[in-house]
Amino acid sequence: MRIVSLLSGATEIVCALGAGDELVGRSHECDCPAWVRQLPCCTRPAFEVALSSREIDAEVRRRLAAGEPLYHVDVARINALRPDLLIAQAHCEVCAVTPRDVARSGGEPPGCRSLSLQAGSLAGIMSAVLSVAEAIGRQPAGQRLVAELNGRIERVRQEVAGHRWPSVAVLEWTDPVFVTGNWGPELIEAAGGTPLLGTAGEYSRAISWDELLRADPELLIVAPCGFNLPRALREIPVLEQSPGWFDLRAVQTRNVFFADGNLYFNRSGTTVADTAEILADILHGTRLRAGDSEMIWRRYEPRRRF
Repeated sequence: MRIVSLLSGATEIVCALGAGDELVGRSHECDCPAWVRQLPCCTRPAFEVALSSREIDAEVRRRLAAGEPLYHVDVARINALRPDLLIAQAHCEVCAVTPRDVARSGGEPPGCRSLSLQAGSLAGIMSAVLSVAEAIGRQPAGQRLVAELNGRIERVRQEVAGHRWPSVAVLEWTDPVFVTGNWGPELIEAAGGTPLLGTAGEYSRAISWDELLRADPELLIVAPCGFNLPRALREIPVLEQSPGWFDLRAVQTRNVFFADGNLYFNRSGTTVADTAEILADILHGTRLRAGDSEMIWRRYEPRRRF
């Protein structure tokens, strides 16, 4: 089978099912496992993304209001790849390529099946695994992968059992502030934390800065959507310029952490189990992912004394 995946999480799933050699094309966001970057890229952002977080948000809102695309799909390249299966997502029109993006660019190739995933919860991600497995004829592998991912998350729950649960807020954007929803609160709870502001199974949402100040979480994790750790760290000045930042309990107790949102906190793929382990490490020092934490998350050190 020849597969084009336009969703990073789906690319992870295809590879975890043992079908990576059937991938013939990817989206610009597909980067895990690392070798998939060698595949032909079939999409690109419709605007310059090397902007500030506020400028990106403003351009996204403008394009949505005007009915303009956020992504361009190279249908000519997809046609040349002759895929049997094209995978996209229908959960969020902002975060990744949707079937609408494909349609407005000319549609999928004749004779190519399409699979549109929609995962807004941990159960939804596991369902997506099974849907991909069925579409590529690897149902037993899909069942094994779901069992493995659920088993790893359960291991995290057992590891943190008995710990005190601190209150936790995870920011998926900084300017304006968005708090994590979807499967994020489920992972926080699995890792032994009490999620604040976001709601499991609901979309991540924008909140006012005052809401964050009032919530005053014990731990604050900054993992902006689509940003790796170095890019996330560039948001430090944005937050430090916000009124009341240095009065937050998490800032004063040095319990603010910046993390790779792109690979671990915003992706509906196999890395959700890794995210649970990372959260347990941040919250409770479990070291379930010892050895590579410096590439994934970093504790914030305030630039002024209190």
